[in-house]
Amino acid sequence: MYVILVYDMEQEKVTKMLKLCRRYLNWIQNSVFEGEITEVKLKELIIEAKAFMNTRKDSIIIFSSRDEKWLDKQVIGLEKNDLDNLL
Repeated sequence: MYVILVYDMEQEKVTKMLKLCRRYLNWIQNSVFEGEITEVKLKELIIEAKAFMNTRKDSIIIFSSRDEKWLDKQVIGLEKNDLDNLL
């Protein structure tokens, strides 16, 4: 599946969440990640994040689609991490 993950964490947890998300997805912009991921890997990511997040103050929002081709993406301005699939 293809996901876009956005998080909002207390300042002291931002670095930990950034490192966790980078293990599973591609960094796009501050607190925003996207990429192909299996359901099992996504569940792993969520479990690991819940271990250190405070669900009363922190949040993760996940948008998912079966395939990237079903998602329109429009970037206005600087694209911080251009994902080029060319080898």
